[in-house]
Amino acid sequence: MDKFIVSARKYRPQNFNTVVGQSHITTTLKNAINNNQLAHAFLFCGPRGVGKTTCARILAKTINCEHRTPDGEACNSCNSCVSFDNGTSLNIHELDAASNNSVDDIRTLVEQVRFAPQAGDYKVYIVDEVHMLSAAAFNAFLKTLEEPPPYAIFILATTEKHKILPTILSRCQIFDFKRITINDTIEHLKEICDKEHITAEKAALHVIAQKSEGAMRDSLSILDKIVSFTGGQLTYVNTLEHLNVLDEDYYFKMINFMQHQQLSDALLLFDTIIQKGFEGDTFIEGFAEFIRNLLVSKDARAAILLEVAEDFKQKYLQVAQEISSEWLIAALNILNDCGIGYKQARNKKLFVEMTLIKLSYLQQAVEISAGGDGISKKKIVDDAKPIAFRAITPIKIKESVSQDATVQKKPKSASLVIEAKLPEPVKKISSSEQAVPAAPLGSLKKIREQLLAKNNAAGEPKPLEKEALQLAMQGYIKNLFSKKINIAAENLKTAGLEIKDENTFTIITSSTFQQRIIEAERAELIDCMQKHFNNPLLKYSIALEESQAVEEPAQMQLTRKQQYQLMVEQYPNIKNLRERLKLMID
Repeated sequence: MDKFIVSARKYRPQNFNTVVGQSHITTTLKNAINNNQLAHAFLFCGPRGVGKTTCARILAKTINCEHRTPDGEACNSCNSCVSFDNGTSLNIHELDAASNNSVDDIRTLVEQVRFAPQAGDYKVYIVDEVHMLSAAAFNAFLKTLEEPPPYAIFILATTEKHKILPTILSRCQIFDFKRITINDTIEHLKEICDKEHITAEKAALHVIAQKSEGAMRDSLSILDKIVSFTGGQLTYVNTLEHLNVLDEDYYFKMINFMQHQQLSDALLLFDTIIQKGFEGDTFIEGFAEFIRNLLVSKDARAAILLEVAEDFKQKYLQVAQEISSEWLIAALNILNDCGIGYKQARNKKLFVEMTLIKLSYLQQAVEISAGGDGISKKKIVDDAKPIAFRAITPIKIKESVSQDATVQKKPKSASLVIEAKLPEPVKKISSSEQAVPAAPLGSLKKIREQLLAKNNAAGEPKPLEKEALQLAMQGYIKNLFSKKINIAAENLKTAGLEIKDENTFTIITSSTFQQRIIEAERAELIDCMQKHFNNPLLKYSIALEESQAVEEPAQMQLTRKQQYQLMVEQYPNIKNLRERLKLMID
């Protein structure tokens, strides 16, 4: 039984014409060979599996070919070409820098360069994965790379050009390989399938080309794997099943549910996708790419940018016309935010489901309209109504000489009076009423007269007398005791009362603490007194007594000895303690 050879090796290109997707490089190399303008050092850089090492081997084979074709290709029949194909050529040396990256490996290579080729014109040194060389190895390579013998050609290959020292880059002729397009990959896979007698649908080959991401070697490895899985019958369905790729039909169903705000169906479909083994981030990335394809399909001219199977292009164009561009742009933003926050989310399934909820009600939540100057968002805002505020009269703090505050003159004491006026009740304004501006200060007198007239109609106010005030205060204190507000009751019980005029009285407190406690009861106290005396104009103030500070004689500064004598007089045992410890006094 013949040994199986993977397609990536079996169908590796043997000349420049068979290299796929790199015509800009192969044409340049063939012209350089024909014009005898070969550089002494080349740097092939690009993604994996795009033909860097293959082109290096074809170049080494072609320049040593004894009978080159007119267009610069190897003949594949001379002794040099045959020995090269059999792997016995002595003019080609390959070094894997990933495993031979030390200074000694490079020194060994430099020593080999001194010997001229036994047959052929050139000795070619191919250094693969050259970015893996150490800094010391690069430095040991510099001189030889800059001035090699005329028969030596170096071809360096790497996937990470940025890791190579600038001194190396400046000594090489650089060729940038590009990713192989999907169409080129499909055509190459189709040729191989025809040679191997494999039945393959074009849509299946398209999925393989998309999965390989521009790397031909990856696409050939995937093809071998699926051929083994399907027995040589590649269909779109079994290719999706084997590669675990999410079918685009799921995305078409999902966006249909979202357009009709069928949230339950969208969540059930997402659960089905999860049950098939797909991760949430895979779905989000695929759905974002699907939305992007729909946005591109809005213009038929841009349909060439779609990297999808031909069977789906018409469906994309049809669905794209049914959905507004504004919705697609907003959906892309939401999906982008979901992709960014997915890794940080603890409950990842719930996080994706919240995104699906937003997309399902996107049209209803935010109305996006396309205006003449671009896209603008309309926010749903209730009609704003003015809120009426009533002007509040500030509390005035006056000294004892005032019309509203009396000085309680007592021997050797002074009092500070803080006027406390209860603000008039504010009438609540309904939403249907207009805001009424505050009345000017000149009309306060009229308002008071009207209020007094109204009160007179209800009954005559009781005169404010000392005994009646004390009885009313005792009743209020008793009510506080019944409510178990003992601290306020005790402080009011010990406070003094003074009558200023027929509408004003003063509560005299002996401390700031007592003043604060009584101040907290101001609203209920004034309401109770106004009702008791049937006088809405009744008000009160609080006077704080402050005892005059008695000047104390300045304390004398005592010496340590005097302090000790004073302590001994009060505590005789200190003397015994000092004698036992044998302490001295400074």
